[in-house]
Amino acid sequence: MRRGRVTRVAAVDCGTNSIRLLIADVDPAAGTLVDVERRLEIVRLGAGVDRTGRLDPDAVERTLAALAGYAGLAERHGVERVRMVATSATRDAVNRSDFVCGARAILGVEPEVVSGAGEARLSYAGAVRDLPATAAAPYLVADIGGGSTELIRGDTGDPLAVRAGVSVDIGCVRLTERHLRHAPPSSAQVAAARAETTAALDAAAGSVTLDSSGTLVGLAGTVTTIAAIDLGLPACDSALIHHSWVSGQAVASIAERLLTSTREQIAAIPVMHPGRVDVIAAGALVLHCVLERCGVAEVLVSEHDILDGIAWSLA
Repeated sequence: MRRGRVTRVAAVDCGTNSIRLLIADVDPAAGTLVDVERRLEIVRLGAGVDRTGRLDPDAVERTLAALAGYAGLAERHGVERVRMVATSATRDAVNRSDFVCGARAILGVEPEVVSGAGEARLSYAGAVRDLPATAAAPYLVADIGGGSTELIRGDTGDPLAVRAGVSVDIGCVRLTERHLRHAPPSSAQVAAARAETTAALDAAAGSVTLDSSGTLVGLAGTVTTIAAIDLGLPACDSALIHHSWVSGQAVASIAERLLTSTREQIAAIPVMHPGRVDVIAAGALVLHCVLERCGVAEVLVSEHDILDGIAWSLA
């Protein structure tokens, strides 16, 4: 293995539901990325943005407090390069400059409010570098977030081999706020959420080929939580979840279970993060619709996603 200079980097992904940190040692010559620390906090920065078009001051305060903790970790670990990317909620908010200024003051670097296309490319770059031999090309990467879902198609595991990518405004927080306001939701609420998701995927198909993919790769908290439920884990275990396969039948069953459960029943699932209790049903619905629209029998789950793509970009 050819070795070059190892760079310690810090990648921050600020989404609609969570803010995450990856500190890693990256060696681009050897093609290795070694985790030093991964952190996740559910801050719900995008709460209400779909309705008001603005970031809530309390949500901004929560997110900046989490970011300050991440900045301290980066300093203690001797990070050389930092990149922060903000996605759906921030780019949709008319007052995003308030958040960006606060984040800049904490990190000392300019946070990037990336476009949907930019978010898609970073997700693909993070997901495809270490796919197992059982994953056949071409790949369709589905990154289901809080405010949006990115769909990216590529021919190989090379992150430069992206053929097309699109971001659609369907995510677990957005759909919950629009339609699934009760737990369990009514059949009419579920039907409305499903109709909006299906329409968004039909529109996305004009930019990205959704059928005839060799492998559907699913990313982010909704997908990894569903994988953990399918595996029957007593607690989330990234090593077991990463590159596990979940059948379409299992996704359908888990989605139905979540959509017919109370919040208390969902919270009692051993692997359920408290910050996902009220939005996981919507995320499961999106994943189920993606599988149906793509006509594939299973999804390959990846713990590597946009956060890893950001880290690679720093090296």
